[in-house]
Amino acid sequence: MKKTVLGLFAFLFALSTFAQTPIPKSTWRAALLRGHNEVVFGLEITPKSNGRYEAVVINGAERLPMDEAYLEGDSLHIPMLIFDSDLVVKVSDNQMKGSWKKNRNGVWVSVLPFKADKGEIYHFAKKPQATSHNVAGKYATYFQRPERKDSSFAVGILEQKGSKLAGTFLTPTGDYRYLAGDIVGDSLFMSCYDGSHAFLFRAAILANGKIRGGMWSGISGYQPFTSTRDEKAALPPPTALTYLKPGYETLDFSFPDTKGNKISLKDERYKGKVVVLQLSGTWCPNCMDETKFMVPWYKKNASRGVEILGLMFERSPEMKISGPKIDFMAKRFGVPYPLVLAGTNDANAGQALPALNKVAGYPTTIFIDKKGRVREIHTGFSGPGTGKYYDQFIEEFNALISKLLAE
Repeated sequence: MKKTVLGLFAFLFALSTFAQTPIPKSTWRAALLRGHNEVVFGLEITPKSNGRYEAVVINGAERLPMDEAYLEGDSLHIPMLIFDSDLVVKVSDNQMKGSWKKNRNGVWVSVLPFKADKGEIYHFAKKPQATSHNVAGKYATYFQRPERKDSSFAVGILEQKGSKLAGTFLTPTGDYRYLAGDIVGDSLFMSCYDGSHAFLFRAAILANGKIRGGMWSGISGYQPFTSTRDEKAALPPPTALTYLKPGYETLDFSFPDTKGNKISLKDERYKGKVVVLQLSGTWCPNCMDETKFMVPWYKKNASRGVEILGLMFERSPEMKISGPKIDFMAKRFGVPYPLVLAGTNDANAGQALPALNKVAGYPTTIFIDKKGRVREIHTGFSGPGTGKYYDQFIEEFNALISKLLAE
Protein backbone atom coordinates (compact mmCIF):
# COMPACT_ATOMS: atom_id res chain seq x y z
CA MET A 1 0.00 0.00 0.00
CA LYS A 2 2.80 2.40 0.96
CA LYS A 3 4.54 1.81 -2.36
CA THR A 4 1.27 2.36 -4.21
CA VAL A 5 0.67 5.71 -2.46
CA LEU A 6 4.24 6.79 -3.08
CA GLY A 7 3.90 5.80 -6.73
CA LEU A 8 0.68 7.83 -7.06
CA PHE A 9 2.34 10.91 -5.55
CA ALA A 10 5.30 10.48 -7.90
CA PHE A 11 2.94 10.28 -10.89
CA LEU A 12 0.99 13.36 -9.84
CA PHE A 13 4.23 15.27 -9.22
CA ALA A 14 5.52 14.31 -12.65
CA LEU A 15 2.25 15.36 -14.26
CA SER A 16 2.31 18.68 -12.42
CA THR A 17 5.92 19.24 -13.38
CA PHE A 18 5.11 18.48 -17.04
CA ALA A 19 2.20 20.89 -17.02
CA GLN A 20 4.41 23.69 -15.71
CA THR A 21 7.38 23.01 -18.02
CA PRO A 22 7.77 26.11 -20.20
CA ILE A 23 7.68 25.70 -23.96
CA PRO A 24 10.67 27.35 -25.65
CA LYS A 25 10.34 29.56 -28.70
CA SER A 26 9.75 27.14 -31.54
CA THR A 27 8.28 26.66 -35.02
CA TRP A 28 6.05 23.70 -35.86
CA ARG A 29 4.62 22.04 -38.95
CA ALA A 30 0.98 21.79 -37.89
CA ALA A 31 -1.80 19.79 -39.49
CA LEU A 32 -5.50 19.15 -38.98
CA LEU A 33 -6.44 15.65 -40.06
CA ARG A 34 -9.35 14.78 -42.35
CA GLY A 35 -8.85 11.03 -42.60
CA HIS A 36 -5.68 10.59 -44.65
CA ASN A 37 -5.72 14.24 -45.71
CA GLU A 38 -3.84 17.00 -43.92
CA VAL A 39 -4.72 20.70 -43.70
CA VAL A 40 -1.16 21.97 -43.22
CA PHE A 41 -0.05 25.31 -41.76
CA GLY A 42 2.85 26.75 -39.80
CA LEU A 43 2.67 27.51 -36.08
CA GLU A 44 5.09 29.67 -34.13
CA ILE A 45 5.12 29.61 -30.31
CA THR A 46 6.92 32.33 -28.31
CA PRO A 47 6.97 32.52 -24.46
CA LYS A 48 5.73 35.78 -22.87
CA SER A 49 6.84 37.34 -19.60
CA ASN A 50 3.52 36.54 -17.90
CA GLY A 51 3.99 32.79 -18.29
CA ARG A 52 1.71 32.66 -21.29
CA TYR A 53 2.52 32.35 -24.97
CA GLU A 54 2.20 34.22 -28.23
CA ALA A 55 0.96 31.89 -30.97
CA VAL A 56 1.09 32.81 -34.65
CA VAL A 57 -0.43 30.77 -37.47
CA ILE A 58 1.53 30.94 -40.72
CA ASN A 59 -0.28 30.48 -44.04
CA GLY A 60 2.24 31.25 -46.76
CA ALA A 61 2.84 35.01 -46.58
CA GLU A 62 0.31 35.49 -43.77
CA ARG A 63 1.25 35.66 -40.11
CA LEU A 64 -2.05 35.46 -38.21
CA PRO A 65 -1.82 36.09 -34.43
CA MET A 66 -4.06 33.86 -32.38
CA ASP A 67 -5.24 34.91 -28.93
CA GLU A 68 -2.91 34.50 -25.96
CA ALA A 69 -2.04 30.81 -25.50
CA TYR A 70 -1.80 29.24 -22.04
CA LEU A 71 -1.09 26.01 -20.20
CA GLU A 72 -3.96 24.40 -18.31
CA GLY A 73 -3.28 21.06 -16.65
CA ASP A 74 -1.27 19.02 -19.11
CA SER A 75 -2.56 20.84 -22.20
CA LEU A 76 -1.63 23.93 -24.17
CA HIS A 77 -4.59 25.99 -25.33
CA ILE A 78 -4.21 28.09 -28.50
CA PRO A 79 -7.52 29.96 -28.81
CA MET A 80 -9.04 32.15 -31.50
CA LEU A 81 -11.83 33.44 -29.31
CA ILE A 82 -13.42 35.63 -31.96
CA PHE A 83 -14.33 32.42 -33.80
CA ASP A 84 -15.14 30.33 -30.66
CA SER A 85 -12.18 28.17 -31.60
CA ASP A 86 -9.39 26.47 -29.62
CA LEU A 87 -6.48 24.17 -30.42
CA VAL A 88 -6.06 21.99 -27.31
CA VAL A 89 -2.85 19.96 -27.43
CA LYS A 90 -0.40 18.01 -25.32
CA VAL A 91 3.22 19.01 -25.97
CA SER A 92 6.28 16.75 -25.81
CA ASP A 93 9.82 17.74 -26.77
CA ASN A 94 9.23 17.43 -30.50
CA GLN A 95 5.52 16.82 -31.03
CA MET A 96 2.07 18.20 -30.33
CA LYS A 97 -1.05 16.07 -30.41
CA GLY A 98 -4.61 17.06 -29.67
CA SER A 99 -7.66 18.46 -31.40
CA TRP A 100 -9.27 21.54 -32.84
CA LYS A 101 -12.30 22.40 -30.74
CA LYS A 102 -15.19 24.77 -31.45
CA ASN A 103 -17.90 26.10 -29.17
CA ARG A 104 -21.30 24.92 -30.29
CA ASN A 105 -24.28 26.11 -28.29
CA GLY A 106 -22.12 26.65 -25.21
CA VAL A 107 -20.37 23.26 -25.41
CA TRP A 108 -16.78 22.74 -26.57
CA VAL A 109 -16.62 19.83 -28.99
CA SER A 110 -13.72 18.28 -30.88
CA VAL A 111 -13.88 19.09 -34.58
CA LEU A 112 -10.71 17.58 -36.06
CA PRO A 113 -7.60 15.80 -34.74
CA PHE A 114 -4.43 17.92 -34.67
CA LYS A 115 -0.73 17.13 -34.75
CA ALA A 116 2.48 19.14 -35.12
CA ASP A 117 6.19 18.40 -35.49
CA LYS A 118 8.77 20.76 -34.05
CA GLY A 119 11.29 22.47 -36.28
CA GLU A 120 9.65 21.48 -39.55
CA ILE A 121 8.56 24.18 -41.97
CA TYR A 122 7.45 22.37 -45.15
CA HIS A 123 3.90 21.99 -46.45
CA PHE A 124 3.34 18.86 -48.53
CA ALA A 125 6.84 18.08 -49.87
CA LYS A 126 9.60 17.78 -47.29
CA LYS A 127 12.16 18.65 -49.96
CA PRO A 128 11.38 20.85 -52.99
CA GLN A 129 10.85 18.70 -56.05
CA ALA A 130 11.82 19.54 -59.60
CA THR A 131 8.75 19.99 -61.75
CA SER A 132 7.98 20.62 -65.39
CA HIS A 133 4.51 21.93 -64.54
CA ASN A 134 3.81 25.65 -64.63
CA VAL A 135 0.39 26.38 -63.12
CA ALA A 136 0.84 30.09 -62.40
CA GLY A 137 -1.99 32.22 -63.70
CA LYS A 138 -5.71 32.85 -63.57
CA TYR A 139 -8.33 30.10 -63.72
CA ALA A 140 -12.06 29.89 -64.35
CA THR A 141 -13.14 27.51 -61.57
CA TYR A 142 -16.38 25.65 -60.99
CA PHE A 143 -17.12 24.06 -57.60
CA GLN A 144 -19.79 21.38 -57.79
CA ARG A 145 -22.60 21.53 -55.24
CA PRO A 146 -24.16 18.04 -55.24
CA GLU A 147 -26.84 19.01 -52.74
CA ARG A 148 -28.12 21.66 -55.18
CA LYS A 149 -27.22 19.75 -58.34
CA ASP A 150 -25.40 22.81 -59.67
CA SER A 151 -22.05 24.56 -59.41
CA SER A 152 -20.63 27.84 -58.14
CA PHE A 153 -18.09 29.97 -59.99
CA ALA A 154 -14.79 31.30 -58.67
CA VAL A 155 -11.62 32.81 -60.09
CA GLY A 156 -8.48 30.94 -59.10
CA ILE A 157 -5.23 32.87 -58.74
CA LEU A 158 -2.06 30.77 -58.53
CA GLU A 159 1.55 31.87 -58.05
CA GLN A 160 4.46 29.47 -58.43
CA LYS A 161 8.13 29.55 -57.48
CA GLY A 162 9.83 26.29 -58.35
CA SER A 163 7.47 23.67 -56.97
CA LYS A 164 6.12 26.02 -54.26
CA LEU A 165 2.60 27.41 -54.65
CA ALA A 166 0.60 30.28 -53.22
CA GLY A 167 -2.75 31.68 -54.20
CA THR A 168 -6.45 31.88 -53.49
CA PHE A 169 -9.89 31.60 -55.07
CA LEU A 170 -12.08 34.68 -55.43
CA THR A 171 -15.85 34.24 -55.15
CA PRO A 172 -18.67 36.79 -55.45
CA THR A 173 -18.84 37.01 -51.63
CA GLY A 174 -15.14 36.90 -50.68
CA ASP A 175 -11.98 34.85 -51.08
CA TYR A 176 -10.35 31.77 -49.57
CA ARG A 177 -7.62 33.91 -47.97
CA TYR A 178 -3.97 32.77 -48.01
CA LEU A 179 -3.46 29.30 -49.52
CA ALA A 180 0.02 27.78 -49.70
CA GLY A 181 1.44 24.43 -50.76
CA ASP A 182 3.40 22.44 -53.31
CA ILE A 183 3.39 20.62 -56.60
CA VAL A 184 4.11 16.95 -55.90
CA GLY A 185 4.47 14.86 -59.05
CA ASP A 186 1.44 15.56 -61.23
CA SER A 187 -0.66 16.96 -58.38
CA LEU A 188 -0.96 20.20 -56.47
CA PHE A 189 -1.75 20.64 -52.77
CA MET A 190 -2.65 23.91 -50.98
CA SER A 191 -4.15 24.56 -47.56
CA CYS A 192 -4.76 27.16 -44.85
CA TYR A 193 -6.21 27.51 -41.33
CA ASP A 194 -7.44 30.75 -39.75
CA GLY A 195 -9.18 29.66 -36.54
CA SER A 196 -12.56 29.56 -38.26
CA HIS A 197 -11.98 27.67 -41.49
CA ALA A 198 -9.66 24.85 -42.50
CA PHE A 199 -9.25 24.37 -46.25
CA LEU A 200 -7.38 21.78 -48.30
CA PHE A 201 -7.21 21.86 -52.10
CA ARG A 202 -5.86 18.72 -53.75
CA ALA A 203 -5.96 18.32 -57.51
CA ALA A 204 -4.44 16.62 -60.53
CA ILE A 205 -2.63 18.77 -63.10
CA LEU A 206 -3.97 17.61 -66.46
CA ALA A 207 -2.23 17.73 -69.83
CA ASN A 208 -4.96 19.93 -71.36
CA GLY A 209 -4.18 22.83 -69.02
CA LYS A 210 -6.95 22.02 -66.60
CA ILE A 211 -6.73 21.30 -62.87
CA ARG A 212 -9.26 18.87 -61.44
CA GLY A 213 -9.66 17.78 -57.83
CA GLY A 214 -11.44 18.53 -54.59
CA MET A 215 -11.71 21.02 -51.76
CA TRP A 216 -11.98 19.70 -48.21
CA SER A 217 -13.34 22.18 -45.65
CA GLY A 218 -13.91 21.87 -41.91
CA ILE A 219 -15.08 18.61 -40.40
CA SER A 220 -16.99 17.17 -43.36
CA GLY A 221 -17.23 19.65 -46.24
CA TYR A 222 -16.15 18.46 -49.68
CA GLN A 223 -16.64 19.91 -53.16
CA PRO A 224 -15.14 18.62 -56.41
CA PHE A 225 -13.82 21.39 -58.65
CA THR A 226 -12.42 21.93 -62.14
CA SER A 227 -10.19 24.88 -63.04
CA THR A 228 -9.39 25.94 -66.61
CA ARG A 229 -6.62 28.44 -67.31
CA ASP A 230 -8.30 31.64 -68.47
CA GLU A 231 -6.63 35.03 -68.14
CA LYS A 232 -9.99 36.69 -68.89
CA ALA A 233 -11.85 34.90 -66.07
CA ALA A 234 -13.81 37.43 -64.01
CA LEU A 235 -16.51 37.56 -61.37
CA PRO A 236 -19.80 39.39 -61.84
CA PRO A 237 -19.65 43.02 -60.67
CA PRO A 238 -19.71 43.11 -56.82
CA THR A 239 -22.21 45.98 -57.04
CA ALA A 240 -24.85 43.84 -58.79
CA LEU A 241 -25.74 41.31 -56.10
CA THR A 242 -27.38 43.53 -53.48
CA TYR A 243 -29.35 46.64 -54.43
CA LEU A 244 -32.15 48.93 -53.28
CA LYS A 245 -35.69 47.89 -54.06
CA PRO A 246 -37.63 50.18 -56.41
CA GLY A 247 -38.83 53.33 -54.66
CA TYR A 248 -36.01 53.48 -52.10
CA GLU A 249 -33.07 55.86 -51.98
CA THR A 250 -32.17 55.74 -48.29
CA LEU A 251 -31.94 53.33 -45.37
CA ASP A 252 -33.86 53.78 -42.13
CA PHE A 253 -32.93 51.74 -39.06
CA SER A 254 -32.23 51.90 -35.36
CA PHE A 255 -30.03 49.17 -33.86
CA PRO A 256 -28.53 48.82 -30.35
CA ASP A 257 -24.84 48.85 -29.51
CA THR A 258 -23.59 46.51 -26.78
CA LYS A 259 -24.39 49.12 -24.10
CA GLY A 260 -28.02 49.34 -25.19
CA ASN A 261 -27.75 52.69 -26.99
CA LYS A 262 -29.86 52.88 -30.14
CA ILE A 263 -27.90 54.13 -33.15
CA SER A 264 -29.48 55.52 -36.32
CA LEU A 265 -28.31 57.32 -39.44
CA LYS A 266 -30.48 60.21 -38.21
CA ASP A 267 -28.07 60.76 -35.29
CA GLU A 268 -26.11 64.02 -35.29
CA ARG A 269 -22.86 62.12 -35.78
CA TYR A 270 -23.85 61.16 -39.34
CA LYS A 271 -25.62 64.31 -40.59
CA GLY A 272 -23.98 65.88 -43.62
CA LYS A 273 -21.27 63.22 -43.76
CA VAL A 274 -20.33 60.42 -46.09
CA VAL A 275 -21.16 57.18 -44.27
CA VAL A 276 -19.83 53.68 -44.89
CA LEU A 277 -21.96 50.84 -43.53
CA GLN A 278 -19.99 47.66 -42.89
CA LEU A 279 -22.31 44.62 -42.82
CA SER A 280 -20.17 42.19 -40.92
CA GLY A 281 -20.04 39.38 -38.35
CA THR A 282 -17.60 38.22 -35.70
CA TRP A 283 -17.74 34.70 -37.20
CA CYS A 284 -16.53 35.84 -40.64
CA PRO A 285 -12.79 35.69 -41.58
CA ASN A 286 -13.30 37.91 -44.65
CA CYS A 287 -14.99 40.45 -42.36
CA MET A 288 -11.91 40.26 -40.14
CA ASP A 289 -9.75 41.14 -43.15
CA GLU A 290 -12.02 44.05 -44.06
CA THR A 291 -11.96 45.34 -40.47
CA LYS A 292 -8.16 45.26 -40.52
CA PHE A 293 -8.38 47.60 -43.50
CA MET A 294 -11.20 49.80 -42.19
CA VAL A 295 -9.71 50.62 -38.77
CA PRO A 296 -6.49 52.36 -39.89
CA TRP A 297 -8.29 53.88 -42.86
CA TYR A 298 -10.89 55.46 -40.59
CA LYS A 299 -8.29 56.81 -38.18
CA LYS A 300 -6.55 58.50 -41.09
CA ASN A 301 -9.65 59.80 -42.91
CA ALA A 302 -12.37 60.53 -40.31
CA SER A 303 -11.41 64.20 -40.19
CA ARG A 304 -12.36 64.53 -43.87
CA GLY A 305 -16.04 64.10 -42.95
CA VAL A 306 -16.43 60.33 -43.17
CA GLU A 307 -18.05 57.95 -40.69
CA ILE A 308 -18.13 54.16 -40.55
CA LEU A 309 -20.85 52.19 -38.79
CA GLY A 310 -20.57 48.43 -38.34
CA LEU A 311 -23.83 46.49 -38.63
CA MET A 312 -23.12 43.10 -37.04
CA PHE A 313 -25.11 40.06 -38.15
CA GLU A 314 -24.43 37.35 -35.58
CA ARG A 315 -25.45 33.74 -35.01
CA SER A 316 -27.68 34.75 -32.09
CA PRO A 317 -30.12 37.70 -31.91
CA GLU A 318 -29.62 37.88 -28.12
CA MET A 319 -27.33 40.66 -26.95
CA LYS A 320 -26.20 38.65 -23.91
CA ILE A 321 -24.73 36.08 -26.32
CA SER A 322 -23.59 38.22 -29.24
CA GLY A 323 -22.67 41.37 -27.32
CA PRO A 324 -19.47 39.95 -25.74
CA LYS A 325 -18.34 38.68 -29.16
CA ILE A 326 -18.85 42.14 -30.67
CA ASP A 327 -16.97 43.77 -27.78
CA PHE A 328 -14.15 41.26 -28.15
CA MET A 329 -13.85 41.99 -31.87
CA ALA A 330 -13.81 45.75 -31.21
CA LYS A 331 -11.02 45.30 -28.64
CA ARG A 332 -8.99 42.88 -30.74
CA PHE A 333 -8.86 45.16 -33.77
CA GLY A 334 -9.06 48.51 -31.95
CA VAL A 335 -12.31 49.47 -33.72
CA PRO A 336 -12.89 53.21 -33.12
CA TYR A 337 -16.33 53.44 -34.77
CA PRO A 338 -19.66 52.08 -33.43
CA LEU A 339 -20.69 48.45 -33.86
CA VAL A 340 -24.36 47.51 -33.46
CA LEU A 341 -26.25 44.23 -33.40
CA ALA A 342 -28.39 44.38 -36.55
CA GLY A 343 -29.68 40.82 -36.75
CA THR A 344 -28.68 37.25 -37.52
CA ASN A 345 -26.66 35.95 -40.46
CA ASP A 346 -29.35 33.61 -41.76
CA ALA A 347 -31.69 33.69 -44.71
CA ASN A 348 -33.75 36.39 -42.96
CA ALA A 349 -30.85 38.85 -42.63
CA GLY A 350 -32.40 41.12 -45.24
CA GLN A 351 -35.37 41.80 -42.95
CA ALA A 352 -33.13 44.06 -40.85
CA LEU A 353 -32.79 46.35 -43.87
CA PRO A 354 -36.06 45.96 -45.78
CA ALA A 355 -35.04 48.48 -48.44
CA LEU A 356 -32.51 45.94 -49.76
CA ASN A 357 -33.39 43.08 -52.10
CA LYS A 358 -31.25 40.77 -49.90
CA VAL A 359 -27.97 40.47 -48.02
CA ALA A 360 -26.04 38.24 -50.43
CA GLY A 361 -22.87 37.77 -48.40
CA TYR A 362 -20.49 39.07 -45.78
CA PRO A 363 -18.97 41.53 -45.69
CA THR A 364 -21.24 43.86 -47.64
CA THR A 365 -20.26 47.53 -47.78
CA ILE A 366 -22.83 50.27 -48.34
CA PHE A 367 -21.74 53.79 -49.34
CA ILE A 368 -24.05 56.68 -48.38
CA ASP A 369 -23.63 60.26 -49.56
CA LYS A 370 -23.93 63.48 -47.55
CA LYS A 371 -27.69 63.66 -48.22
CA GLY A 372 -28.25 60.16 -46.85
CA ARG A 373 -28.75 58.50 -50.21
CA VAL A 374 -27.34 55.04 -50.91
CA ARG A 375 -24.89 55.43 -53.79
CA GLU A 376 -23.23 52.01 -54.02
CA ILE A 377 -23.47 48.56 -52.44
CA HIS A 378 -20.42 46.30 -52.67
CA THR A 379 -20.78 42.59 -51.82
CA GLY A 380 -17.72 40.68 -50.65
CA PHE A 381 -14.15 41.70 -49.96
CA SER A 382 -10.96 40.85 -51.83
CA GLY A 383 -8.54 40.54 -48.93
CA PRO A 384 -4.76 40.96 -48.84
CA GLY A 385 -4.31 37.34 -49.91
CA THR A 386 -5.63 38.29 -53.37
CA GLY A 387 -2.72 40.59 -54.22
CA LYS A 388 -3.58 43.02 -57.01
CA TYR A 389 -7.32 42.54 -56.42
CA TYR A 390 -6.87 43.86 -52.89
CA ASP A 391 -4.94 46.83 -54.26
CA GLN A 392 -7.69 47.43 -56.80
CA PHE A 393 -10.34 47.38 -54.04
CA ILE A 394 -8.43 50.00 -52.04
CA GLU A 395 -8.03 52.20 -55.11
CA GLU A 396 -11.74 52.02 -55.96
CA PHE A 397 -12.76 52.51 -52.32
CA ASN A 398 -10.68 55.69 -52.00
CA ALA A 399 -11.87 57.02 -55.37
CA LEU A 400 -15.54 56.59 -54.44
CA ILE A 401 -15.10 58.22 -51.02
CA SER A 402 -13.27 61.18 -52.59
CA LYS A 403 -16.04 61.57 -55.16
CA LEU A 404 -18.76 61.60 -52.50
CA LEU A 405 -16.84 64.05 -50.34
CA ALA A 406 -16.37 66.42 -53.26
CA GLU A 407 -20.10 66.64 -53.98
